[in-house]
Amino acid sequence: MSFETIYEAYNKKIFRLCMGYMNDHEQARDLVQETFLIVWEQLPKFRNESAISTWIYRIAVNNCLRQIEKEKRLPKGNLETDKADMPSTDIEQRMQLLYKSIAELEELDRIIISLELEDVRQAEIAQITGLSESNIRVRIHRIKDKLLKKITRYEQ
Repeated sequence: MSFETIYEAYNKKIFRLCMGYMNDHEQARDLVQETFLIVWEQLPKFRNESAISTWIYRIAVNNCLRQIEKEKRLPKGNLETDKADMPSTDIEQRMQLLYKSIAELEELDRIIISLELEDVRQAEIAQITGLSESNIRVRIHRIKDKLLKKITRYEQ
């Protein structure tokens, strides 16, 4: 599989995954770029021991986690969004609330729900996270409940 084919197949998925972590378009784009730079550099060494999607998601997750660790060392800005900065359409507003809510989850929950939203098979999510499939199913259910409560709270 060529790098161009891989990039076209996974670019948008990795962007959405990074948005789930960072809740910031610029940071997400930077992380996507870093992820695919690593993929490009390491592609000749890829041994097909796992699915290429699992490998790429793991690289992206690691990049996001490293970025979060860097930010923990820096003073945090306010995550609250000014009303003027909110997207104009209802769908855009709901997506913004979803990303904001995902960004507030614990790291492992962010990984799991971001991959679930990308329609990654639960077996593959289990392989990426090192958890069992049954644990993944339970966690997804609980995460969805948490997100629903957060979004409902923000909409009030």
